[in-house]
Amino acid sequence: MPRTNFTALAAMAALAAGGVSLPGGAARAQDQDCQHPIGAVLSLSGSMAAIGSAIGDAGELAVEHMNAAGGLLGCEADYRLRDDQGQPSVGVDAAQSLVEVEGAEILLGAIQSGVSMPILSSVTVPNEVTQISCCSSAPSFTELAREGGTDGYWFRTLPTVRPQGFVMADLANERGYERTAVIYVNSDYGLSLARAFEEGIEAQGGSVTDMVPYNQEQASYRAEVSQALRGDPDSLFLVAFPADGATAMREWISLGGPQNLLLSNALRAEEFVSAVGAQYLTDAVGIDNAQVEGPSVEAFNQSWEERYGEPPAGPGLHTMYDAAAVGLLAAQAAGEYDGTAIRDAVREITGPGGEVIHPGPEGFARAHEVLAEGGDISYVGATGPIVFDEFGDVTGPYLIWGVGEDGALTEVETWQVERVNELMAATGG
Repeated sequence: MPRTNFTALAAMAALAAGGVSLPGGAARAQDQDCQHPIGAVLSLSGSMAAIGSAIGDAGELAVEHMNAAGGLLGCEADYRLRDDQGQPSVGVDAAQSLVEVEGAEILLGAIQSGVSMPILSSVTVPNEVTQISCCSSAPSFTELAREGGTDGYWFRTLPTVRPQGFVMADLANERGYERTAVIYVNSDYGLSLARAFEEGIEAQGGSVTDMVPYNQEQASYRAEVSQALRGDPDSLFLVAFPADGATAMREWISLGGPQNLLLSNALRAEEFVSAVGAQYLTDAVGIDNAQVEGPSVEAFNQSWEERYGEPPAGPGLHTMYDAAAVGLLAAQAAGEYDGTAIRDAVREITGPGGEVIHPGPEGFARAHEVLAEGGDISYVGATGPIVFDEFGDVTGPYLIWGVGEDGALTEVETWQVERVNELMAATGG
């Protein structure tokens, strides 16, 4: 079922109560009696329920901001979120309903690459709808785009998994890990990241003792953990989502696995830490996409904290907001709610060359004004500057994170894009 949205009137009232004023030329979405459906397909149940719900909130926040700033093409942007249950067939059915029945020309999602791909190939591309994912990082999308299979309708606001794997391999090498076992979710994302890690660590003189896939939402992963331990590893790289990851990690610990732990980006979640126990994770190090510093990031962080009462900690929040914002602003720039026109406008409203637009109602209202005057905008988002290449991919920095004794997620260091590129060049990535 769709999530209950705040109306544009409520959003405007909240802004007024906070003393925020919008430029006088911005129309009010609540004055309109038309709607443009903004579709989103995310995993809201099963092993990804907690992070999926928060990611959904990030998309909703962008839509609220657009409506508070004047709406979309004179109408209200109506956020319609569906649960794919982590299943490709369910995701495709949800996407078909949003696109073919409800008329969505923008589709956000999915989280898992294995769900995004069939949606792209069987729903959005055939229907000429722009699809923007916050979280699907498998390299297969790049290959499909290179072969012409996406027709340019595919974009994503986070980097692919290949650099992640090489950075994690470098972290293992820095820590002196020589024999690393890999347990990974049995999906395009999990396999791609595991293979990139193996390639990266072998390039630096280390080895992978075993790569063990697991299927999601099982009651136990004792068999997989036992298999991973047979090679006598000195460390573990776990590529998982929070619920399943916690189950596997508890069994790893109970069977005496070493606590030299490397964790994938989706495990940067409080529910994972609390389910495992912080005392077992103090030597762990993980990776996630980093946000650069600057006013655009601060604008999003402040908006999130005001809206939800806590800082935006967790995977996919910044990238989902940007995915929604890019789609909305591209539609506004296109001047019509049409998937092909939106596709063609995405690169016009990102990258350098226009007036810089930041997240939030004031930024979006300024975008309305500039576009109405015939000017150009450049959206600099919650993840910083966004530049899509010809395949719909972006590059970005990485955050290296850890877990404090109190269970708090900590920031260890940030790898800027230049450092990532240097590593990839040095190791053949």
